[in-house]
Amino acid sequence: MKNINKTLKTAIEQLSKKSSYRSVCHKTSAHYPMPSIQNLERIVNILREILFPGYFGNSLIRNDSISYYIGVNVEKLHELLSKEIFAGLCFACNEEEIEEEGKGDSLRHTADRMSAEFISKLPDIRKMLVTDVEAAYLGDPAAQSRGEVIFCYPAIRAISSYRIAHVLYEMDVPLIPRFITEMAHSETGIDIHPRATIGEYFTIDHGTGVVIGATTIIGKNVQLYQGVTLGAKSFPLDENGNPIKGIDRHPIIEDNVIIYAQATILGRVRIGANSIIGGNVWITTDVPPNSKVVQSGSRDKLLKG
Repeated sequence: MKNINKTLKTAIEQLSKKSSYRSVCHKTSAHYPMPSIQNLERIVNILREILFPGYFGNSLIRNDSISYYIGVNVEKLHELLSKEIFAGLCFACNEEEIEEEGKGDSLRHTADRMSAEFISKLPDIRKMLVTDVEAAYLGDPAAQSRGEVIFCYPAIRAISSYRIAHVLYEMDVPLIPRFITEMAHSETGIDIHPRATIGEYFTIDHGTGVVIGATTIIGKNVQLYQGVTLGAKSFPLDENGNPIKGIDRHPIIEDNVIIYAQATILGRVRIGANSIIGGNVWITTDVPPNSKVVQSGSRDKLLKG
């Protein structure tokens, strides 16, 4: 027993050394909470109830009650989202900012305003999601109904989380957008960075293993299959040898492009409109519009027209 206590004491001493935790410790305050994954899960579920009424949560929706139903959910959403945006804003502050007099009241006011602003954008988010559901339904012969797509398809779960997170990201809400897309990533295996820009009528078939990087731009009516990577080819370094952040390093996919399973497209390359990218190809250069890229033996082959 004496040896066990000594072992535990040694571990505690080592773990308590500032040099060991300096880069992985976030100092918190009782007045400035951390974001809550449980609350964010509730927020996403409420948003699904609002965006797809009758499919999630209370399914007993009628024309004469939908305004009340939406109103109740919007009030719950505003309260919860304000708290989480406040937590995100606090997380982004440094220690000196947190100690400023009146900083908490200012951040709470900002969080309330941002939450209301986000809610004002929900009609536009729903409009985009309507097109995504349509693209998934029309693009998959196995889909029996749009309802099946909304209920069952992991792509709609991941894309709806992305659409929500992207709006929050564009509003400069810190941390929360990434939480939301990473929760969807854990659920579906589809990894979409909230900074990516994706046009309407977007769909992902099957979806597992899809990766869409932060500076990716995707046009309208684009379809991806499982395992597609839209990633970065390299990371330019600064004078200290660290990767330079914030530069455009992911692909641009123009309108009406289909990218089949396990294709990998890396770097700031452009895939021209109306092109088809075959499965398992590796692309690091631009592809002209109206092209087909397929495997030919052990090499990728570009077919124009």
